[in-house]
Amino acid sequence: MSAQSRSSRPLTIGIDVGGTSIRASVVDVDGQVLDSTQAPTPQSSRALENGIDRAVRELASRHDIAAVGLAVAGFINSDRTVVRFAPHLPWVNRPVAREMTERLGIPVILEHDANAAAWAEHRFGAAAGGGNVVMIAIGTGIGAALLIDGKLYRGSYGIAPELGHLQVVPDGRQCACGKRGCWERYCSGTALVDTAIELLAANPRGSTVLAREAFLDPGSLTGRRIANAAQDGDLVAIETMSEFARWLGIGLALVSDVYDPDRMVIAGGVATSSALFLDTAREHYAAQITGAGHRPLARIRGTQLGEAAGMIGAAELARVEVGAARA
Repeated sequence: MSAQSRSSRPLTIGIDVGGTSIRASVVDVDGQVLDSTQAPTPQSSRALENGIDRAVRELASRHDIAAVGLAVAGFINSDRTVVRFAPHLPWVNRPVAREMTERLGIPVILEHDANAAAWAEHRFGAAAGGGNVVMIAIGTGIGAALLIDGKLYRGSYGIAPELGHLQVVPDGRQCACGKRGCWERYCSGTALVDTAIELLAANPRGSTVLAREAFLDPGSLTGRRIANAAQDGDLVAIETMSEFARWLGIGLALVSDVYDPDRMVIAGGVATSSALFLDTAREHYAAQITGAGHRPLARIRGTQLGEAAGMIGAAELARVEVGAARA
């Protein structure tokens, strides 16, 4: 390929900077991952930046790279240059974009990981063709992203939308954010475990596998283990997934009453078990939404790009940034 062709179709790197690993991928203009590398996440700022540097230089040794996008689970300022706070990373009020741009010699942009994933699904995946899109990323908690008229909405200070901390149960379960009854306390991987424990306490003989495992090792219960038990026919696990689906539908109806989206995408680790809950959640959503039966419903879909969405979205946003700078 000629130099002119490469410059008109630049490759960019998207990096998912997670609490346990740094995952980096080279992505082309069609959202295709061409090359990848991965390493454990260091615990200090300097070591983390060194790790990102190594990942970029490794991939840049094999590809002509125009820019880098970093997808971070944390609070990022409105111009996407500073990581204000990230609960699982050492950065606090760190001008990461400027420092890494100077270090690497190519543009580096920051984005919230849920925003990056939503952008990827909008451009290349489950939300393609949507104008107003909500992404709900369900893992340990709930991450969320919002596109209005095809543009990411970040709020006045770069924080929006924290949908996982909408209060759905007054004086409900305690949340790590300091409030009680947040949506993610009833609709997340952590919530699955809490619900299963409550159901087992109320009916310890209603389950064979989960009850035995919880008795022998309470820490063995995880969202994935509960989903697997539900697939195997465990009654408490099935009821737990049913409660999860109900709360997902209730929350999606609440979100729809505020934003009236045409697409909603369910992503995150729990989404891998969507066959167990998504159809039931759609039913609860359709019944709970204001004006049920008299208004169009959003299309609710599972992620199409999976765990690569954050990297693909960060890379594409970096490409957009470079294109705007060149224009």
